[in-house]
Amino acid sequence: MIKVKIEFLGGLDVISNKQREHKLIIDKEEGEATMKDVISAICEKIIADEKDIPVFIEDETVRPGILVLINDTDWELEDGENYVIESGDVFTFTSTLHGG
Repeated sequence: MIKVKIEFLGGLDVISNKQREHKLIIDKEEGEATMKDVISAICEKIIADEKDIPVFIEDETVRPGILVLINDTDWELEDGENYVIESGDVFTFTSTLHGG
């Protein structure tokens, strides 16, 4: 089991009953799970209403307009969806489309 922390910022917490921080357990061994598994688990376990999944996902990945950080580093610098996750990782999702 891999234990990670999920954060929703920039108004994205609306998809999880306005809860900004979540603890998530990925049911795989270290070295086997990737960011794709985190995204799937968020859709299955954290997003409160199935109708809100399109707010987070588009074309089977995090939709444009959402900044994704892995341990405070842009996920594109960390191999994006193919990043191999480790216990203790922190994944931050920030909507850049929250208005003003």
